[in-house]
Order: sequence, then C-alpha cells, then structure tokens
Amino acid sequence: MEESGSQSWEEKRDKAVQILEAVANDVGTPRNIRRAAKAAADELFNEKYTPAVRAANAIEMIEEIINDPNMPVFTRTQLWMAISILETIRSTPT
Repeated sequence: MEESGSQSWEEKRDKAVQILEAVANDVGTPRNIRRAAKAAADELFNEKYTPAVRAANAIEMIEEIINDPNMPVFTRTQLWMAISILETIRSTPT
C-alpha cells in the first residue's frame, strides 16, 4: 500500500467515505449520528467546492456530533480516523 502522503485526494476521500458510510449504516449507532456521518460523506462529493473546502465542511459536520454522549466508543474512534484522513486533504494545497 502507498504511503498516505502520496495518495491522491480522491483515494483519501474514498477512504474517509468508506469509514463514514460504515458509521451511517451501523444500526447500533444513534440515528442523529448516522445522519451526520452520511451528510459528511455526501459533502465530500459536492462539486461546488474545492477538495480542501469539502474536507473542511465534512470535518465541521463530524465535529458537531463527535462529543455526543450517546455515541458508542468504537463509532467515535471511527469518526476520529475519518477526521484524520480529511485533515490531510484540507491541508493540501490544490
């Protein structure tokens, strides 16, 4: 597997979307958290914005729910992983 620094933004986006969709499809996760994860994943495909802005918007959506007291610990960990990937997109000049 390639080093994360050499991956294209699309590869990083796809990895983040995979995590977010797993959260969105987990019936053990509260509905509001699943909805936010789905919205964040969808935002990454918003053609109106640059990849960095899309990533920033998705991060903001995730951060709004990351401290939800009803969130399972594993789900929170997954969301932090998604944020970590998205941060590399947001900080990459395009």
